[in-house]
Amino acid sequence: MDSTKVAVLGECVADAFATGSASQGELILRVLPGGSPANTAVALSRLGTPTRFFGRISRDSFGGLFRTHLEASGVDLTGCVTADEPSTLAVATLDESGQAGYSFHAEGAADWAWSEAELTAERFGDVSCLHTGSLALVRAPGAEHIERLLGQVAGWATVSIDPNVRAGLIDPAVYRERMPRWCALADVVKLSDDDLRCIHPGEALDRVCDTWHAAGARLIVVTRGSHGVTVSLDGRRATVPAPATDVVDTVGAGDSFTAGLLHRLHTSGLLGGRLDALSLDQARDAAAFAVRVAALTCSVAGANPPWARDLDG
Repeated sequence: MDSTKVAVLGECVADAFATGSASQGELILRVLPGGSPANTAVALSRLGTPTRFFGRISRDSFGGLFRTHLEASGVDLTGCVTADEPSTLAVATLDESGQAGYSFHAEGAADWAWSEAELTAERFGDVSCLHTGSLALVRAPGAEHIERLLGQVAGWATVSIDPNVRAGLIDPAVYRERMPRWCALADVVKLSDDDLRCIHPGEALDRVCDTWHAAGARLIVVTRGSHGVTVSLDGRRATVPAPATDVVDTVGAGDSFTAGLLHRLHTSGLLGGRLDALSLDQARDAAAFAVRVAALTCSVAGANPPWARDLDG
């Protein structure tokens, strides 16, 4: 692998949506490929950033769905492990505003079974950036090995983390305890305002950002729905407004935002190392581009991020 590539590490999830009301004793589900890291990899590749995905993809039928979806978007899967364990299944329920809630079926799944031998720094090579987060960063036994890997690649690559809190599956106290460690490893921390409230309930955004800067993270980006985005670089902050969007649903929007942010930093030549050359204006510009990518994702059903051509004009 060369340093022109961005690596994404984490889970694939089969997102199941009910296609109608239960009738005659059965419920019909439509299953789409998802998972926060996999969604981010797809969106990055569609935007034109060379992307390699590192995941443990099951041999089951869902695993075949994941591979087809990722490859169709141009994602390099040569870093993936073919696993005997089952895929993770998430059953989604959409509310009236299009916000998705999930119930997870994740015990013993392939995504969390990383071994130390499967996650060596040599295997990742000289990438410009490694992005990870979500459930892969909190579920044993793989989470410990991922944290160790982040510490190793931080010597030459920009490290990006999205905690993507799943409070219904993981106690928020776990995120609260680990965030200082993650901030010490990460150059970019992206999260939603819901994530922030789960991790530090009742605390002001500015105070939380400053705490995480002190722990080591240079760039913190908080998405706030219709209120836009807060960008915090070493304690200096800016706001990016959210465009008016006809929202179909918000599935995958946060992952598309992450991809847009990293893509813009990549095309600006800023990824690699500790982001020492990054200015607040450049960070704001990257977030403004990311907001456009996320808005386009919200305008269609499911985690279906735009291609670069969709952002022309």
